[in-house]
Order: sequence, then C-alpha cells, then structure tokens
Amino acid sequence: MNRTQVSAIRPVTPADEAVLSDFFAALSVESRYLRFFAPVTPSCGLLDLMVGKPAHVDAIVAIVDGVIVGHAMAADRLAPGETGNSVRTGGPGATDIGVVVADAWQRRGVGAALMRALIARAQARGVTALAMDVLPGNRRVLAMIAGHWPEAALRRSADGVDIRIPLPPYQPRPPYAARTAARATAWPPAVTVGKPLAAVGR
Repeated sequence: MNRTQVSAIRPVTPADEAVLSDFFAALSVESRYLRFFAPVTPSCGLLDLMVGKPAHVDAIVAIVDGVIVGHAMAADRLAPGETGNSVRTGGPGATDIGVVVADAWQRRGVGAALMRALIARAQARGVTALAMDVLPGNRRVLAMIAGHWPEAALRRSADGVDIRIPLPPYQPRPPYAARTAARATAWPPAVTVGKPLAAVGR
C-alpha cells in the first residue's frame, strides 16, 4: 500500500475530544481489541485520559488532510506518592505507550510517524524506558519489537506480554538531511500497541 504523507503530528487539544470519541468509535472491533484489550469504545473517564488531561499523560494525534487518522499516548509512571496532576521535580523513569491508527490508514507509515514523535517527546522529558502491554496474538508488533529492539525485556503471561525497552539519552534532532536518511529505518511502518492504561493507577 502507498505510504502516507502525514500533514502534522501535534498534541491533543480540548477541541479534539468529541472528534477523538468518534475516531475511537469508528475503529474496527479488531483495532479496538488490540488497542484496549477489549472491543470497547472509551467511556468519559477513559476519554479524559486519552486526550491527555492528567499531567503525566502525553497524547498526540496524526493529521492527514485535516482529519485525525491516528492517536498515540504515553503515560509516565508516577513515583510513590505522586498523583496524576502533580508537577514532577525529576524526570520519569518509564512511560507506558499506546498507539492506534484508523483502519483505512494502517500499514501506511502513520503509526511509525506517531511512534517517532512519541519517543522523541518522552526522551525530551527525561524518560529512560518505554513500557507497553501487547496481546500474545499481536504477532506483527511482537515481531517488530524483536527486530527493532533485540535488547527489549519481555515478560509473558496468559493475558499478555509486558515489554520494557531502554531508551538512549535525549539528543537534539540532527539537520534535515541526516533526519531524512535515518527515518527509513527509524521504526517499522505499521503498529498498534496496546493499552498503557494500567500504569495510570500505579
């Protein structure tokens, strides 16, 4: 399938809430199941999380021709005693990530673009590791992780695969020419990563 030129990747704004509700509702049962571990659409409380209302949640969207075609979020793990609205005094150690792309736009590089942006933003916050939960049957993502991050630590259970990936220290972006050359191998083109929602209550 042809690759897609993402018009913009930007943080979610309050004005996006209703549009994102429709975006999640329009996902296929399979895409919702891979993202939320159940064929559900976000409730009001979950939608608040998905739009990044808690201070420790970073939520971004991919835009093509003015339409939201992908969503990604990172929920920074809170230290003991912290709340979702606290202001950090130090960088978080790990962040739980989740990504989903509209069915019609999957396998066209949208997920890759979201992941690159999500990782760069996490590194800029001082995050040193990614964490994600993946269903055992999500072979595409598991193969991608094994190929792209052989150093990833995987812990398997009957319900899923808990993955932790170390991140290198943040470095400012290189000049455009170097970025373009690196982009082709920066991230595989199709990804639907499961819920970072368990981390919210940790």
